[in-house]
Amino acid sequence: MNTTDRKITQTIDANGLSCPLPLLKAKQGLHRLESGQTLLVLATDAGSVRDFHTYIELTDHKMIEFSEEETHYRYLIEKA
Repeated sequence: MNTTDRKITQTIDANGLSCPLPLLKAKQGLHRLESGQTLLVLATDAGSVRDFHTYIELTDHKMIEFSEEETHYRYLIEKA
């Protein structure tokens, strides 16, 4: 399933923000969502890859989609 097949509830543009701000913004966004809703995060910081994958492993949230294009990263997360 890709982002075109799933409704995105909220999008956070964290492009240009350095670690740990993309993850912090994502946590704030997830806090405002209801269970089952989705958050799309756009980031440019390479450190966000490690941060997001570790965060997902430590929580009940699901990484629905992750993609990387050169220096741009997209995370689609479903709130637990």
